Amino acid sequence: MPSRPAAGHIPAEPRTGTAGQEQSRQRVIEAAIDLLEREGRDAVTTRAVAVAAGMQPPAIYRLFGDKDGLLDAVAEHGFATFLAAKHVDPDPADPIADLRDGWDLAVEFGLANPALYTLMYSEPQRSDSPALRAGMEILRGRVGRLAVGGWLRVNEELAVMVIHSSALGAVLTWLSLSPDRRDPALLRVLRESMVTAVTNQQPAVQDSSLSGTARALRATLPEHTSLSAAEQHLLTEWLDRLSSDE
Repeated sequence: MPSRPAAGHIPAEPRTGTAGQEQSRQRVIEAAIDLLEREGRDAVTTRAVAVAAGMQPPAIYRLFGDKDGLLDAVAEHGFATFLAAKHVDPDPADPIADLRDGWDLAVEFGLANPALYTLMYSEPQRSDSPALRAGMEILRGRVGRLAVGGWLRVNEELAVMVIHSSALGAVLTWLSLSPDRRDPALLRVLRESMVTAVTNQQPAVQDSSLSGTARALRATLPEHTSLSAAEQHLLTEWLDRLSSDE
């Protein structure tokens, strides 16, 4: 954590140049996250962050535009940190265990960084975050592998939404509880409810389930190029309709 400047000391301006600006931005972001986690969002003022980072307040405006720009940068840093922690196995031995592991990782990150996590998901416009989009693509890849194996009970996009929202809801619910009411069983039940909601106990392609077979075929369709664009569009529409039938 950056040291607080001594009384009467005027902090130095950020170094000039791209590298110097990036170092200054990182310093400010780290100071803001420290304040956020220790004292809450209201404590993250431009003046307080500047003091914690050892800078003059105008430097914050030059680097981030305003307080909202600073908070957006802090949230993006959180998404990037979470993305870096994700493990991608292109061919998991057990795709259901892989799903559980990914869900657990998301929840554990939220519980370990409660104030940062809440900030990350507090504004709808942050769905445009490049790191968040990259993380969602990893989730879509995981769901796609489940679909190819015939494991999905629902269509891929719905599965992505259920998995993501259940992890988000689990974290926010846990954080809303007083410490004496935080039962770890809650997280296990929520995770298993998610697994049951989006997956079959056995791969659907091993039985006569029309919807399961359609979902598996829909997942592999983009790999085939023998169809024209119009044919592929029409077949995709049919498979989407069949995959939603019970």
